Amino acid sequence: MTVLFTHEECLAHREPPGHPEQAARLVAVARALEGVPLDRRNAPLAARDELLRCHPEAYVARVERAVPGSGWAQLDGDTYLAPGSLTAALRAVGGVCAAVDAVLAGEDRTAFVACRPPGHHAEAARAMGFCLFGSVAIGAKRALDHHGLARVAVLDFDVHHGNGTQDLLWNEGRAMFVSSHQMPLYPGSGAASEVGAQGQVINLPLRPGSGGAEMRAAWQGALARVEAFAPQLVLVSAGFDAHADDPLAGLDWQVADFAWLTGAICDLADRCCGGRVVSVLEGGYDLAALAACVAAHVDVLRRDR
Repeated sequence: MTVLFTHEECLAHREPPGHPEQAARLVAVARALEGVPLDRRNAPLAARDELLRCHPEAYVARVERAVPGSGWAQLDGDTYLAPGSLTAALRAVGGVCAAVDAVLAGEDRTAFVACRPPGHHAEAARAMGFCLFGSVAIGAKRALDHHGLARVAVLDFDVHHGNGTQDLLWNEGRAMFVSSHQMPLYPGSGAASEVGAQGQVINLPLRPGSGGAEMRAAWQGALARVEAFAPQLVLVSAGFDAHADDPLAGLDWQVADFAWLTGAICDLADRCCGGRVVSVLEGGYDLAALAACVAAHVDVLRRDR
């Protein structure tokens, strides 16, 4: 059926007017999934120890101190805190951890975490790119260190390079990280030469306007390498801002491209780890495109394969 983790408190992370990462994104996702048969659960608050799997205590405390009583506190050029932002971020991390627990317990083969703020740009001690904590990397570390898995894969198809996830997993040989992304584009990292401390990082930079055909070719090769790694769990940073209508980039993907890639990832998981996939919402800033892509993505996650 697929487990859906979300929480209304994720709407309380408020950005200044005109900011692309608005609460309306989560509203659009919720509407897209209305009536879809899903095991719907509230995302719990993450325990502090979960944050410390990837972030130093001093950084977590700095974020906590920065939360304003009203208005906004600015952490970098485009990353803000509102009074409800910390709680929302803890729900986002907690949702990923709960999804990992549920899938590894066999409650369902797949889970989708529809929370915000996103996480894949947050580095060990730096908030950036709308992100506070590295939710997917934390989920990967929970799978490895709490559940005792030997190998996990983190696959990121957001249009922006997952620099934070790469930073948090750079030295983690038990985690293979693959990111496809437009280049050049924010944050400027993600060259193919960035391969991780143990050769377990695969970056797939894509040319602006290159479209779905180039994406499919790149991911087919990368997924073959992931299959050789034999992950016991697949986590996905599911950003939908590579869509042709997204205002922040220009890769020109269509809904069918996201459905194809989701299917390819699920097929890989079927062969490697009993179909266990935890997918986590990242970017996507055109509301209509985001809704359509999420609906297609979750539809594939739900299918019996």
